[in-house]
Amino acid sequence: MEQIFKLKENGTTVRTEILAGLTTFMTMAYIIALNPNLLTNFEVGALWNGVFMATCLASALAMFCMAFLANKPFALAPGMGLNSFFAVVTTNIVALTGMTYLESFQSALVIILLEGIVFLILSILNIREKIVEAIPLGVRLGIAPAIGLMLMNIGLGSNVGVYSETGGPFYVMRDFFGALTPSVAQTTMGSGYTTMVLTVVTMFVGLFVIVILAKKGVKGAVLLGMLVASVLYWVGDFVVLGVNPFASLSTASFVPPFADMMETTFFKFNFQGFLSIGWFTAVTLIITFCMIDMFDTIGTLVGTASRAGMVDKDGNMPNMKEALISDAIGTVAGACTGTSTVTTFVESASGVEAGGRTGLTALTTGVLFLACIFIAPIAAIIPAAATSSALIYVGVLMLMGLKHVKFDDLDQMVPVSLMLISMPISSSIGHAIGIGLISYTVIKVFSGKAKEVSVLTYVISALFLVKFFLIV
Repeated sequence: MEQIFKLKENGTTVRTEILAGLTTFMTMAYIIALNPNLLTNFEVGALWNGVFMATCLASALAMFCMAFLANKPFALAPGMGLNSFFAVVTTNIVALTGMTYLESFQSALVIILLEGIVFLILSILNIREKIVEAIPLGVRLGIAPAIGLMLMNIGLGSNVGVYSETGGPFYVMRDFFGALTPSVAQTTMGSGYTTMVLTVVTMFVGLFVIVILAKKGVKGAVLLGMLVASVLYWVGDFVVLGVNPFASLSTASFVPPFADMMETTFFKFNFQGFLSIGWFTAVTLIITFCMIDMFDTIGTLVGTASRAGMVDKDGNMPNMKEALISDAIGTVAGACTGTSTVTTFVESASGVEAGGRTGLTALTTGVLFLACIFIAPIAAIIPAAATSSALIYVGVLMLMGLKHVKFDDLDQMVPVSLMLISMPISSSIGHAIGIGLISYTVIKVFSGKAKEVSVLTYVISALFLVKFFLIV
């Protein structure tokens, strides 16, 4: 282990890395079930099983590459946002061509394959690394805090949605707090109000347990806090709501659906269907996927690495090329097995905060994803409220990166401020970076400092303007 991952050099141990990998897994395990739900429009069947298998296999392979090629603690899986966009594209192909959903799905996989190949070539040729270096230092400094706000927004908002006979989803920050009194909230949410109260209590108890343990220097504070939150939620489910939180395990199947994957998604590229959507549409879709994925990945790597102190004085991360190659391999593997773009997950920050510093963290998470082929029902019983505790805590810590921003320098402060608000609102790291780069470029140009902006920054800013206004 020491020779492969250089644990002593990175100031870590096997135990710490394994705990960090487990922590990362618990915060992102939701993607195992959510990804096939989104990509198949919640239709359970052979395609759902195929996407489920692809999610586990492609994620694991990408994380193994991250572990052994880059020796970094970052986890990868089909990206949120990108998978929703993929589902929309598939539905549009159905409407455009009249093909079945499965045939359209297999046509859309060709887009992901081409995107992954493009990224692999760009990564090998160091072009993606040059793009990272072209991002101005001020914008880079704002990425981590902006991701922190997005994590808090996910934890307090979209990660937990409560449904009831009156509708839903109802979210913590929108529907529980604010002007709503308990009586009004109960009328609005119906039977879901009790679940909402349990969710809020669980979330904050887990958060405070993590904070207290972290202040005491306890290793694995994030993981322990999540476990406490999980037990509290399970007890509340059983005692207050009268629900058995483990009931799903009694009817769950632990047999991997390999046959369904081979039938529906494994190397099932529909090139004829892809060509039928038209070359202009195909090119714009590939460009769109490329831009979103590229800057989501860059933002996550730079932001998380900055928080962990894994960057040099210029904000550059060692082995960036290898990390980007791992990401590209994951996307190609995802296309071949049957899922949307695989990208570096922002939830990696939870494992980094738990002490993960090497590829052993990524390897641990990858092994757990691979194991989920057999134990997915167990991963599915982790309550979302428990993962929210970890996401909120990590988000708060990532806000500390603001101390490096020069608040009296508008060249830095304006792009950073716009990123801070646009990232949680848009739920896109890439889009927020684009807004930051455009604002930085505009300010420099019109304040007579155009020469301080690199040519590549101009090009990237122009591409984002095209993306925002001309490409869906």
